[in-house]
Amino acid sequence: MKIAFINGSPKKTGSASAMLIEEMTACLEDMETVQYHAYNGAFAIPEALKEQDALVFVFPLYVDGVPSHLVRLLERLETTLHGKSISVYAVVNCGFFEGEQNRWALEIMHNWCVKAGLSWGRGLGIGGGGMLSMLKDAPPDKGPKKTISRGIDQLVHSIRENTHGQESAADLLVSPNFPRRLYMLAAQMGWRRQIKKNGLKAKDLGRKEGCIRLT
Repeated sequence: MKIAFINGSPKKTGSASAMLIEEMTACLEDMETVQYHAYNGAFAIPEALKEQDALVFVFPLYVDGVPSHLVRLLERLETTLHGKSISVYAVVNCGFFEGEQNRWALEIMHNWCVKAGLSWGRGLGIGGGGMLSMLKDAPPDKGPKKTISRGIDQLVHSIRENTHGQESAADLLVSPNFPRRLYMLAAQMGWRRQIKKNGLKAKDLGRKEGCIRLT
């Protein structure tokens, strides 16, 4: 089976999406995999994409949807890949604690498959994206990473069992195996550190400039 992973993070290095791809490819070492990074709208579409059995899009959630540079790529791929015998999978991570926040982005990807004439395989929505980089070397079967690794394992199993035209399995939505309260506390501390680093104060986090009040 030929599988192409498309990293849709705008970060060139050090992204949570890249970490997730690394974990998935490690589980698919016996498969023929290739990786592409579509970090801008000028991404050149490789001819090799047409020959893949499965495409796995991995990207961060942006305003409950797909990042704009990836939307532009999807629009171009509609024509390039239309009607090909390819199954599509998507892995979306978000800064919200709840993986359920990714459900609309997965629905967007599902609808894109319908328009492009491709088969929707399955989606995985991962919450707690802010802590994924810290879990890179954590054991997959225990601790905060436990539920996330289980979601990845199930998605990888679906890719392995890939059958074009088969009815897709239900999307997976997972949150870290970690107290939500502590996750939010760590996030708030991170925001305060960043704002001080940029010469502002913590109270500026709630500042609203340039807003127009409608009456």
